Amino acid sequence: MKKVRLGIIGFGAQGSTYAEFINNERVEQMVVGAICDIDPTKREQVQHLYPEVPFFESYQALIDSGEVDAIVTTVPHYLHTEIGTYALMHDVHALLEKPGDIYGEKVQEISKLAQTKPHLTFGIFFNQRTNPLYQKVKELIDTGEIGNIRRTNWIITTWWRPQAYYDQSAWRATWAQEGGGVLVNQAPHQIDLLQWLCGMPEKVYSNIQYGYQRHLNVDDDVTTVLDYGNGATGVFITCTHDVIGTDRLEITGDKGKILVEDSSKLTITRLNESETEMNHNMSWNQAQEIFKGKTFNGVYTQENLEFNSIWGEQHINVLNNFAANIIDGTPLIAPGSDGVNGVNLVNGIYLSSWLGSEVTLPIDPQQFKVELEKQIITENNKK
Repeated sequence: MKKVRLGIIGFGAQGSTYAEFINNERVEQMVVGAICDIDPTKREQVQHLYPEVPFFESYQALIDSGEVDAIVTTVPHYLHTEIGTYALMHDVHALLEKPGDIYGEKVQEISKLAQTKPHLTFGIFFNQRTNPLYQKVKELIDTGEIGNIRRTNWIITTWWRPQAYYDQSAWRATWAQEGGGVLVNQAPHQIDLLQWLCGMPEKVYSNIQYGYQRHLNVDDDVTTVLDYGNGATGVFITCTHDVIGTDRLEITGDKGKILVEDSSKLTITRLNESETEMNHNMSWNQAQEIFKGKTFNGVYTQENLEFNSIWGEQHINVLNNFAANIIDGTPLIAPGSDGVNGVNLVNGIYLSSWLGSEVTLPIDPQQFKVELEKQIITENNKK
């Protein structure tokens, strides 16, 4: 196989963008094999832009056509694992958009299916994992540069969306069709990065506002406390109503601290000796000198790095990596099985809010289903 023939399922904003990337030869080992959308009016648009690319109105027809080697799901979240499962069952490689699904157990099920088909590639579209900045952060943590993690704090409120954004599609920001708000639409990238970098928490406690500053039934403002089970804690904050938002990630360890600002600036602070050693070895007189600001600079060294991110580059990186894995076995940056962690974390955050109590991860999937169904019923009654 010289190039992977990709079937794009869903020709909306994301699907059309991926088609353009591939058509412009920005994905070296991939071509557009076919396009599918349930909206029949998209046929004319596709035929105008890509006259030689077959168009289908069902994902089953596209997968069964023999025109594609792999598919990508750019559709509402509930359909990701449904379509991915059909693809794998018919020996077609599958790349799922984020989040993998609304239900963690469904991502677990498709991951188990993928394990029985080692000749197929199963990936998930966590494009931020290809960001050199976050790859550097992961390297720092994995090599012990800042020691054992004690605290994580991420405030990511740069997801401002006006009401018109939500009104453009009837399925958007609904429990029944999208499965939630900011946690399942905008924030999955940070949710994935947080667990990829720092590991999964054992417990979560959340305070969520639903339709706080927008006419919605779903979440538009989230504050969550994370408990990693070893004494380390964290806070995750996100929303869609801050016009001047903040993107600030702090990861504090025994040996230092990582600070990421605006997903472009990285500050690494390395303690000359660990905080544990300082606590044991430093006299009160020495500590007083630090409090006075006289010798604090001698306690640590600091490194500042800046990273430039070109829009679309990280999506292209995922597509290139996915194709390379199919063709020559290049390791996947984001295996599909990794998608279960972020979904489990989001499920726990929602469940904690609905129950008004701290919950342990992974949660009971049946309990989550029951509580989500209550939200859907309430939403339908309002309509």
